[in-house]
Order: sequence, then structure tokens, then C-alpha cells
Amino acid sequence: MRADLPQPGPDELAHSERLAALIRHEVEAAGGVLDFARYMELALYAPGLGYYSAGAAKFGAAGDFVTAPELGFVFARCLARALAPTLREMRGDILDRDILELGPGSGALAAELLLELERLDALPVRYFLLERSADLRARQHTTLAQRCSHLLDRCEWLNAPPAQPWRGALIANEVIDALPVRAFTLRDGDVLERTVGIGNNGQFVWRETSADDSLRAAVAKVIPDATSLPQPYSSEICTILAPWLVEITRTLEQGSAWFIDYGYSRAEYYSPQRRAGALRCHFRHRAHDDPLILPGVQDITAHVDFDALIEAGAAAGFGAVAMESQARFLILNGLDEVFANAYANTADEVARYALAQQVKRLTLPGQMGEAFRVAKLSNRSGSAERTA
Repeated sequence: MRADLPQPGPDELAHSERLAALIRHEVEAAGGVLDFARYMELALYAPGLGYYSAGAAKFGAAGDFVTAPELGFVFARCLARALAPTLREMRGDILDRDILELGPGSGALAAELLLELERLDALPVRYFLLERSADLRARQHTTLAQRCSHLLDRCEWLNAPPAQPWRGALIANEVIDALPVRAFTLRDGDVLERTVGIGNNGQFVWRETSADDSLRAAVAKVIPDATSLPQPYSSEICTILAPWLVEITRTLEQGSAWFIDYGYSRAEYYSPQRRAGALRCHFRHRAHDDPLILPGVQDITAHVDFDALIEAGAAAGFGAVAMESQARFLILNGLDEVFANAYANTADEVARYALAQQVKRLTLPGQMGEAFRVAKLSNRSGSAERTA
């Protein structure tokens, strides 16, 4: 166990060992090494054992990390102002106006969005929450029942994107960063795949194996000139992003897809300065770069290649892209008004201070303001949403 991380409790260690045993079985069945994307998939999503499938707290102060909606209502209220024009415009048309949120977390974003859209007279007919975890569904239902019980009948939980055509807005807040990625190393002019093996003590270790043709092609696309990078050079690539985007937007007939995540342009991502890649793990609000420890107990993410997202959007039929830093997005979508109204209606100085701190964390360059980006993909049918 790393000395710089909090010590897991006995229940956490036992849970992690159960998942580790499952992963070891797959490693052995695969001949001794396992594609890192499969390892990451199991660590995060193995039924009943993966990080997002089990019952431990994940979000907020009691969990391992904090997302923008967990900080308070500011982010959701600004996002609602970006969505409201199109939702109002779609009234009276044949298809309903809906919102689909992927990976709704604790349900905080859904609750605050619904409340603000109600104030803006732009409520969706249905608010879909795509969530496969029974534990998280229960938490989301509790959050919505506590914060906006009168709007709960508009909410519908799904295991997959809607099968029938729909219109409105798709929202994915910190979702792409949790898609499994393949890991690779450039060494002596060759592309090697970083896979997961089992060490002498039974712990997981990195192994380098020959890359297959699909990985070589994917790496060549994002790094056309490997000689420009120091070697050895390790990184990762999300090869499932394009097919995933096609699937989740397949029935979105008109509207926009909004992606909020942390990441880089391709040139920033695969730069000489980032020679160890951008894999990040979170355990009790401590970030580190070792995904092979504590499977099922810690979060594993990879920064987003936003150029890959734009390319995937074009392949999925989206004809327009708008992308801004999170700070600029919030400013363009009513941050001053949201803050001023909330500040004026808050008599408690402690609450006012907390509100100011929330805005700082959302917008400052050293916090989430520049690290996070908001990308809006509008499909070919067009929409009237305010440009981010």
C-alpha cells in the first residue's frame, strides 16, 4: 500500500481482494496478461464489485472526489440557462422535449437542473437518467425526492439510451474520463501495449507486449511523428469513444449533446511534457497515478482528448461544435446573475462565503475553471441553444 494514501479499512480491503481475485482469473485465462482497457472496465464496472457498481460512497466530502454539481447549485443553474431556449422552442412539436443525463452520480445535477428549468419556464417533458447501478439509482431517487419531489414524476431511469427517437439535450458530466482506455508505450521507435500481469506477490504489475494492428493504427493517428517525443513515452488512448458516442446519440433526432470533462487538445495531451500519460486515480480525495492498486475501491480516470471527441461527433452526424473552458461557459451563461441573486437571498455570512468559494473553485484557472471544458455538439437538424 502506498504511504502517501489513507489506509483503507478492513471492509474496503476485503472488497478489493474479491474483485482482484476475479481480475486475476481473467489475467490467467488471457494467458498471463490482460488488456488494460479490460482491467479498467472490471475495476470500475464489474457487477457488484466494480467501483461504480458497488455501494461505497463516491461523490462529495464522504467519497473520493467532488464534481461540479456536488459543490452546489451554481453550475446547474448556468447549464439550465444554456438549455432553456431550445426546450422552450420545442413546445408543441410532435416529439417531446427531453433531457438524457448519462451517469447521474448522486442526482444533484438532475435535481438542480429541474428546479432551475422550472423557474425558467423550460421544463423537459421527461428527464431520463441512464444509470445501471442499483445503488446509485437509489441514491439518485432519494436526492430527487428530497430536493424536488413535485418533479419526480418526470424522471425515468434507463439501462440504455432511449430506443425511440427523441429530441432535447444529452448531458454527460465527467463521463468520458471513465471510459476504459488502452495503454501503450513508445520505446525505441516501436509501439508496445501496456498490459496487466500478476507479480510474484499476487499484486498486479505492468507488462509490455507487442501492440496489435488496431492499437498501432490508433496511436499513429494521434501521434503521427513518434520521433518528436522522448522515449520511452507512455500514454493511453480511448479507442471506444467513437462507437460509444454513436450508440448514445443514435436516437437523438434533434438537439445537442453536452460533455463536461477535464482534458486537453490532442497536441497538449500527447506532448513531450506528458511522457507518463494522463491516467489518474482518486481515493478519499487523494489523486495519484497507480491504477493497479485497490481495484474496486478507487476511481480510475483518463483525461479526455477533446479533438477525438470532436472527430467522434462529426462521425456521429453532429455538424456544429462549440467548446469553451468551464469558466468561460459559466460566464456566458449567467454566472453573474446566478451569483448575485443567490448572494442577495442569502442572509447567513457563512453561506455567502461558501457560495463565493464555490464560484472560485468552478472558475479559477488553478481550480476547475481551465482544467474542465464544456463541449456542445449540435446535430444536423440544428438547435437554438445559446452558443457556449
